[in-house]
Amino acid sequence: MPTHPKPRHERQQKRYCAIRDALKSMFRIEPQGNMARHLNTLAALICGIVGSGGANLPRIAQITPAVLPSGLCPDSKPESRVKRFHRWLKNDAIDCETYFVPFAQALLQSLCHLPLYLVIDGSVVGRGCMTLMVGVVYKKRVLPLAWIVAKRKKGHFPEELHLELIREVEKLVPPQARVILLGDGEFDGVDLQSLVNGWKWEYVLRTGANIILNWDGEQFTYRDVADHIQPGECIDVLDALFTQEGYGPILAITWWRKDCKEPVHLVTNMSSMEQACDAYRKRFRIETFFSDQKSRGFHLHKSHLSDPGRLSRLLIAASLAYFWIIYLGAFAVSEGWHRIIHRTDRCDLSLFQLGLRLLEHFMDSDMPIPVAFHPLV
Repeated sequence: MPTHPKPRHERQQKRYCAIRDALKSMFRIEPQGNMARHLNTLAALICGIVGSGGANLPRIAQITPAVLPSGLCPDSKPESRVKRFHRWLKNDAIDCETYFVPFAQALLQSLCHLPLYLVIDGSVVGRGCMTLMVGVVYKKRVLPLAWIVAKRKKGHFPEELHLELIREVEKLVPPQARVILLGDGEFDGVDLQSLVNGWKWEYVLRTGANIILNWDGEQFTYRDVADHIQPGECIDVLDALFTQEGYGPILAITWWRKDCKEPVHLVTNMSSMEQACDAYRKRFRIETFFSDQKSRGFHLHKSHLSDPGRLSRLLIAASLAYFWIIYLGAFAVSEGWHRIIHRTDRCDLSLFQLGLRLLEHFMDSDMPIPVAFHPLV
């Protein structure tokens, strides 16, 4: 006999409870008092972001359960839940150190048996704000590790903020890990290169055609090098000094990919041009993360929030929601669920879309919902 799906509110409650229990399991001591209540609200935000496919608080409130267990007062009306979410986002006691860093550390610990490719980039978030973010490459996605949100519409962040953010990420990285930092032309500052080089990290960063190089007493620019190559070719300058400051030695690379209209210029401390170019290809995976967080997924850009602190706290919930959905996508592939929820001959969906479909399938089928905030490895 076919079974009928449970009522909507029961399925929402089941999803919420699975998220809440998984969050609390990350802490060695059972959270009590305010921390327990804050985690309950965080679980509700994650539940609503995933369920509504958006970061707009009224929409989230429609998806979260009307009555939440474990010490929370009943929120019988969506308006009451919206107010509770607003209080959580405004609360200065909600910080990444407590409510996100443990998950980021566990993530890196689970991945550090392989090289950690870290990507730094910026993107518009909320209303009139931008986030500067560092994430780690996982399969064809990037999982966020740390961020800074600032009031600005567009443009580059100052190098001081690059350095501040990278220092925070360094605290999360296991000491035995091999790290390769990737970034576009905003992040080629000499101070940043010197900082990560001092940690024995490798890096591959895009730079500008007008940047001055010095090699064997001869001074020239990347543009001068580009004059001597054709599409499909790559030239490197080993042991060059970078900019008029003479930072180095570095490996300068001019790489004209066949699918690009013009050459890409790179600066790296890696010894191999081939390895550096192969690593840099992974930088573009952060674009898929921003797409999943915005137009193709959680629509963070439509949250209507304009305060950097509140947006930063919203990113805690959105990032943990992303961890979970990517976990479900990898779970679908490893356990063969993708053949049931998608196609038997091939898979055309990203891990993010697979994860969302698998969650919907489990909820419709009244099956246990696996929740984890670390990747399958």
